[in-house]
Amino acid sequence: MIRVRCLRGGSRGAESAHFLGALIGRTVAGWVRKAFQSTRAAVAATASERSSVADDNHKDKATDALTEECPVCSYNEWDTLEEVIVGRPENACVPPFTLEIKANTSEKNWPFYLQHGGHRFPEEHLKKVVAEIDEMCNVLRGEGVTVRHPDLIDWSAYYKTPDFASTGMYAAMPRDILLVVGNEIIEAPMAWRARFFEYRAYRTLIKDYFLRGAKWTTAPKPQMSDKLYDLDYPMQSAEDRHKLAALGKFVTTEFEPCFDAADFMRAGRDIFVQRSQVTNYLGIEWMRRHLAPTYRLHTISFKDPNPMHIDATFNIIGPGLVLANPERPCNQIDIFKKAGWTIVSPPRPLMPDDHPLWMSSKWLSMNVLMLDAKRVMVQKNETTIQKMFEKLGIETIKVNISHANSLGGGFHCWTCDIRRRGTLQSYFD
Repeated sequence: MIRVRCLRGGSRGAESAHFLGALIGRTVAGWVRKAFQSTRAAVAATASERSSVADDNHKDKATDALTEECPVCSYNEWDTLEEVIVGRPENACVPPFTLEIKANTSEKNWPFYLQHGGHRFPEEHLKKVVAEIDEMCNVLRGEGVTVRHPDLIDWSAYYKTPDFASTGMYAAMPRDILLVVGNEIIEAPMAWRARFFEYRAYRTLIKDYFLRGAKWTTAPKPQMSDKLYDLDYPMQSAEDRHKLAALGKFVTTEFEPCFDAADFMRAGRDIFVQRSQVTNYLGIEWMRRHLAPTYRLHTISFKDPNPMHIDATFNIIGPGLVLANPERPCNQIDIFKKAGWTIVSPPRPLMPDDHPLWMSSKWLSMNVLMLDAKRVMVQKNETTIQKMFEKLGIETIKVNISHANSLGGGFHCWTCDIRRRGTLQSYFD
């Protein structure tokens, strides 16, 4: 098994960093090891108390094997998956029905938010979600993947900052808040007020990864004052949203950087991002400068009346292979065609119209998780997309998370891959 060490690939000023690292390592390595030892033990104890017995066993094995290696390393969406964070639906709350929520949800669901905003999702539905995610984790472990979870938090707690007040939401979708680029975990600032403190659920995990060698970056936290939002943003019809999106106008302004990690899609040295309702151009520019010159950021757009998170619109599933939503065509698709990539149009979803989707569309059918270039985790009931993958020579791992879809995500959303077995490569040169 090949793993990439922390200083490999992607560090700016690599030569000086390597020289200084070697010099310091020879003189103070023993001191650093002792200084970190007690802290690492405390973090490991906390994590173990909050994880299942099965997760502990996997984590212990991973920790033993990676004592001198970086536990975080992922460059794309399809290399062999070794470790993943899976979200937790427990205590999930419906966000208060504020402007930024309204701009991101279908009109048919507005009554649901008016009734449940600030309170937990319906209890019976959440029980089914918990059971589905537990089974999904069991399947991942059976496929040889180490599974870890964020902490449990009471998301119904009311909080207030100098600029706004809200209750929380959940730690169900790690893909929304965490982006792994090489050996670095980047915490996204987010754009919804209900998600302002969501990072707290992941701090035990991230501190553990950091103490074992990973890089850890937190993007500038936005104030989320009224200046971040267009208070006059019209949203009474899908037609209005189409016109506004075509003009590049969204509910978030350019007052300060904001972005959700789920608006980024990785393909080695090239990372694709969309300007959306939750990701603004200042946020994209912050990421561009932060990742340069090792990584190249490409802003792409789609014919989408309500863009938010790229992975149910555009999902890169292998080297030279991308799923492109036929209802939301990409305006810059020639980038991929000129590079010789195959553009696959997935079949229409089979999810029935009466299934509750409070925070997403049926196109979660293409929100799949690649376990490697030849294995994909896909919704059990979506038989037509299973056939599509099989024709591509990709084995389908079928799991039912239909009730989990209601909370706003498919397999890709519910996970954040921490380690994939691969190296940094360029697929567009």
